Amino acid sequence: MTPKTPKTPKNEFALAFNEVLEDKQLPKEIILAAIESAMVSAYRRAVNASTAQQVEARVDPETGKVTVFAEKEVVEDIMDDRTEVLLEEARKVNPEAQLGDMALVETTPADFGRVAAQTARQVIQQRIREAERASQLEYFQRQVGEIISGVVQASNPAQGVTLGLDMKAEGVMPNNQKVPGERFKVHDRLRAVVLEVKDGPRGPQIILSRAHRNFLRRLLENEVPEIYHGIVEIRAIAREPGARAKVAVLATQPGVDAVGACVGVKGVRIQAIVRELHDEKIDIIQWDPDPVVYISKAISPARVNGVFLSENAEGNKTATVVVSEDQLSLAIGRDGQNARLAAKLTGWRIDIKSLIESTADSLQKLKGDAELAALLPNAVTMIPAIEEILVKKAENRPITPEEFSQLAQFVEHVERRTIQIKEEAARVEEEKTAAARAEIPEAAFGMKLEEAGIKEHIFNILTEAGYETVGNLMLALKADSNKVLGLAGIGPKTMHNIEEALAALAFPEPALEPPVETAAPPEVSAEADVSVPAQAEAVAEVQPEAVAPVEVVEEAPAEPAVKDGVSLEEMFVFKPETFTAPVPEEESESDDKKKGKKKGKKKSVELEFDEKLGAVVARKKHKRADGVWEE
Repeated sequence: MTPKTPKTPKNEFALAFNEVLEDKQLPKEIILAAIESAMVSAYRRAVNASTAQQVEARVDPETGKVTVFAEKEVVEDIMDDRTEVLLEEARKVNPEAQLGDMALVETTPADFGRVAAQTARQVIQQRIREAERASQLEYFQRQVGEIISGVVQASNPAQGVTLGLDMKAEGVMPNNQKVPGERFKVHDRLRAVVLEVKDGPRGPQIILSRAHRNFLRRLLENEVPEIYHGIVEIRAIAREPGARAKVAVLATQPGVDAVGACVGVKGVRIQAIVRELHDEKIDIIQWDPDPVVYISKAISPARVNGVFLSENAEGNKTATVVVSEDQLSLAIGRDGQNARLAAKLTGWRIDIKSLIESTADSLQKLKGDAELAALLPNAVTMIPAIEEILVKKAENRPITPEEFSQLAQFVEHVERRTIQIKEEAARVEEEKTAAARAEIPEAAFGMKLEEAGIKEHIFNILTEAGYETVGNLMLALKADSNKVLGLAGIGPKTMHNIEEALAALAFPEPALEPPVETAAPPEVSAEADVSVPAQAEAVAEVQPEAVAPVEVVEEAPAEPAVKDGVSLEEMFVFKPETFTAPVPEEESESDDKKKGKKKGKKKSVELEFDEKLGAVVARKKHKRADGVWEE
């Protein structure tokens, strides 16, 4: 029976090395680099080597053997063994080494000593701590925006909550990032979203939050598989932590109920999130590309009678929401909470009015605007009935549902027409601005205002007002000079100086495009004679390109039809809108033979207005042998 070979115990260095790897949770390369750097520092301190000398250390991770290499000068006789080496020793490393060269040779000391070992220990610990911090920073920077779990280590009313996280890191949740009403005890486990990670002197500073809207977003992704897989998309979130939140969702695939997927069967999905957020109410609504429909749903649970949008030139967007009297408080919410969340969710400034208040405003608009009244004759006829309903409301008399419908219809007509008038006025203003811009050279918009030669104090006033280029200033003066004149420090004299400075500017002419080559017009025979009456000339000037030339066709001799003494075969009637003057051509010899005519016989067409026919006609002429033309 063959005896078993006893296993060789692992080297003590390898065991300690593996223990450090397991304890610190760091890559093997980082630990080796830290040990090698420590050995280099220990060697420099042991032999008092210069920092300018190149020193390298290599550690065998299996045996723990340390080898130190130092750069030394190759000499014949050694005066200082710290910086010099014999030629024989140098050629063991580099066979081509010569005297005076620098060689990297092994110079491992026999014993580093107690001081060197202590230095190596301190350096190793420092490098491992630095590697831990760098690893923690890199890990948690990748976790920004994600939910992590931690254990409460301390809760301070002034500084917030400190959480123990993975990788022996600590996170801080300030008081303004806590959900109001939450109370935590030491050793409680809770979840939070990583809001920010910064590098600090004592390691990464990890800021956590449970009040940020991204915390609600990540909770929805965890609880709703359709959101996690992209079947349902979260388009917007508005949140007041601990009180209420609104989430707009949209299904990316047809046939999927986005709101139902988020709520779950009997609300099981949304209730899990509500419990996590300390009983925070969550409204899930359907996102819609139409702002009117979207705002109507964002005001829910209140029922909306109408939404009227208005957007000015500065880009401010305002939506007027009209609701009935019994829905007004529900639409506004406690302390305006529902209206605020709807405005955050949609991005529109929302004004909520009751139907009675909106009707009174519309009635005032209709009475005070003659143009609006002229465009809405039906609404004008409704004014007495509307006033009667308002009087009944003021006297606290009951109003029927039909009368409420009449008020809503009246407000709809007036507000829609008012919005159309504003849009038309804005369009006219844009066209006016575009026309004014077309009169300004394009180079002016690329010229800085300081190049215009305007006085310094005037230049400062104009730049503060937002005029950065010469083109912008010229456009403002053309569109509305009073806007520039109304600036503080700008008077008539200053305006005159500005206009003089702008008038003295010269702008380079834009490069002209090469002319487009066109086909040459057909040549006209010198013997051809075309005479066009005045009426035909006028028609030709109006539409010179829309008509094909007249073609004169001769037929075999036959008994010509005659009308009013004019042969119909020789008469051609042309429509003025399709007329162009024909160009006579010489007939070829082959055509002459086919038609039984003599070679070289000339012809011409004369156009004139026939009063009997009421149209322009063409009369055919032939040139006789004696040179006289006859019809």
